[in-house]
Amino acid sequence: MISLARPAVNALGLLTLVALFVLAVLALGVVPPDAVQGDAQRLMYVHVPAAWLAYLAFFVTAVSSALYLWPRTRQPGWDLLAGSSAEIGVIFTGLTLVLGSLWGRPVWGAWWVWDARLVTTAVLFFLYLGYLALRRVPADPDVRARRAAIAALIAFVDVPIVHFSVNWWRTLHQEATVFNPDLDAQIEGSMAWTLLFAVVAFTLAYGYLMARRVQLARLEEGREERELDAAIAARVASGSERTDLEDRVPGEGTGKGNIGDPAVAGAGEHR
Repeated sequence: MISLARPAVNALGLLTLVALFVLAVLALGVVPPDAVQGDAQRLMYVHVPAAWLAYLAFFVTAVSSALYLWPRTRQPGWDLLAGSSAEIGVIFTGLTLVLGSLWGRPVWGAWWVWDARLVTTAVLFFLYLGYLALRRVPADPDVRARRAAIAALIAFVDVPIVHFSVNWWRTLHQEATVFNPDLDAQIEGSMAWTLLFAVVAFTLAYGYLMARRVQLARLEEGREERELDAAIAARVASGSERTDLEDRVPGEGTGKGNIGDPAVAGAGEHR
């Protein structure tokens, strides 16, 4: 699995920071408010990219899990990548739900409604929370990775359900603004360009977070290996000491024979 060098990661982090700053200027100071929703519509420039990153992160988790399950490409790095991406995906899914609630309150008049898009997104959030919990269950590394990979592929089934829920069911949530069935974008002008830039900025953020999380996962992996080696060494050392004690003959080195020694018994008979 390819990992970025530290200077490249630092450069990506700086680029991400600049992109997010520019996005804040565009979304808050350049783009005009929506004619119907007013300033509440500005949440779109973080809500939509957050949802996009949730899709992307879980897609990477699913692909990495499939590559781990395939014997020809089975490597621990794919499992590490799948877990790292899922953690980021859970964060952005939770952010999507929170931002959606903040947007829905002034537009719908409620923080939460039992809408198909909202419910399926919440289900997605808890599915991947369960996936992350499953990865923490103690087991053989290979067994744990295969078990988690299967769970990731099952959970990913909900991603297209979330996306197409607004088309399959009658919902309060609006239909897709860009990736709708007719591919007819319902946004234009500065709003369209700002939304596109927001998606790019958030994608850079995902790349930076992934690079950092993979680095941390490798450090954690190395620490676990060192702790395991130390435990094995301590166990071997204690086993050797126990063996030495068991093999040592009582009275050895004192000049006194063992009561059960035939030489001692014979000496007594000749007295």
